[in-house]
Amino acid sequence: MAKKPPPRSKKNDNGRRTKKKVSVLTTEKVDYIDYKDVNLLKRFVSDRAKVRARRVTGNDTQQQAEVARAIKNAREMALLPYTTRVTTQRNNRDRGGRGDRDRGPRDGAPREDAPDTEAADAAEATDNGEATAEEVAAVVESTEES
Repeated sequence: MAKKPPPRSKKNDNGRRTKKKVSVLTTEKVDYIDYKDVNLLKRFVSDRAKVRARRVTGNDTQQQAEVARAIKNAREMALLPYTTRVTTQRNNRDRGGRGDRDRGPRDGAPREDAPDTEAADAAEATDNGEATAEEVAAVVESTEES
């Protein structure tokens, strides 16, 4: 005696069956799918211009074959695009620089090994007998006034 096959697993665990999707062609009673009817064909194409599957549209096998043929003809006649470009906006990665890595450590504090440039400039200026930044600014202001 032959064994019984194991019970098929259901997609929904709650025991309810999903309702079969009804085709747009059936509800609108379309007999002939014309490749020039772009508005009808766009219903069977995704946003990236891919032909939607039968389980998504609810078409039967014959309807799906007719829809696919009409979409191919419409693409050949340049009524429908083969592909549609979808652009995504990126973060500030492409804005030049290295992003967060320019700042140093993760907390944003300056690195310990990096020299303090302002303090080094001021110390160097006083050691060499050169004018400090405040003295230079005062000289520039006095020349601008006269």
